[in-house]
Amino acid sequence: MNLSARRAWLTLGLTVALTGPAVAGSQAAGYPTKPIRLIVPLAPAGATDLVARIVGQKFNDAWGQPVIVDNRPGGGTTIGSALVARAQPDGHTLLFASVSLATTVPLYLSLPYDPVKDFAPIGTIGQSFFVLAVHPSVPVYSMQELVALAKAKPGQVSYSSAGLGTITHLTVELFISQVKIDVLHVPFKGGAPALVALLGGQVQMIFNPIAEILPHVKAGGKVRTLAVTSPKRVPDLPDVPTLDESGLRGFSVTPRSAIYAPAGTPRATVDQLNAELNRMLQQADMRERLQNNGLIPMGSTPAELGEYLKSEIARWSKVVKEAGIKPE
Repeated sequence: MNLSARRAWLTLGLTVALTGPAVAGSQAAGYPTKPIRLIVPLAPAGATDLVARIVGQKFNDAWGQPVIVDNRPGGGTTIGSALVARAQPDGHTLLFASVSLATTVPLYLSLPYDPVKDFAPIGTIGQSFFVLAVHPSVPVYSMQELVALAKAKPGQVSYSSAGLGTITHLTVELFISQVKIDVLHVPFKGGAPALVALLGGQVQMIFNPIAEILPHVKAGGKVRTLAVTSPKRVPDLPDVPTLDESGLRGFSVTPRSAIYAPAGTPRATVDQLNAELNRMLQQADMRERLQNNGLIPMGSTPAELGEYLKSEIARWSKVVKEAGIKPE
């Protein structure tokens, strides 16, 4: 771990020690008293599901109560999220949420819950980022050259996404709104087929999660990486600049994975869950497993996570409106 990373983890540990209540002091009476159900609003076997199972096992190790990962896909993650919003607020039903808790707000005319009012933020697990890549046949080697090509051939450069309204789609919409280019969107039903389309040359560019695209980068010759959406360069791709370094000042997309409980969950239970989550995030094996699944370990207080959710709702609502995407 480099010096800056060590300082970040020391800062996190100090923050938890000074501001986060000790587990013993925040212990809700007898909690947990039964198995904990961790709702994942996505299908099994994806990166989100795998991380949820890692977190669930750590909670199990800490408290000796089984943590049941319950996959409830559908409705753009709204089905599983609604189930948690309606659950008994006792800390035994939790939501493993991605950025979709924010992006669904402008994409659906009527949500069965209010993301801000109907959930109690617990804490952040980590943040991910995307890799801007092109097929090797595309004659560009930087973000600036890609933009120049797209401007020279409006509507002829195509990109794939995991589907209309997904974070990979919205990230490209944010990108093209700032660089002022006209490109063709080719949506797929999931990130895997979207990446296959790029690998096969059916589309020219993509913003793809690092966990999915990295094996193809390491294989050599299958994709050409141009930039990352993280605020700093990443260890797995040290020679790939950030979009900020590439000239798109301030551009950063780092969706968080986090845990929420139903609104009304006792404060002592929220504090206990948050303290345990931050404790596990300081463990070397936990950090390594998260990084292997494309997450930068992070941690947070419940209040900080709540503010992040509000800011992401505002951010992506603006992107959806400006892109002219019609809500369902």
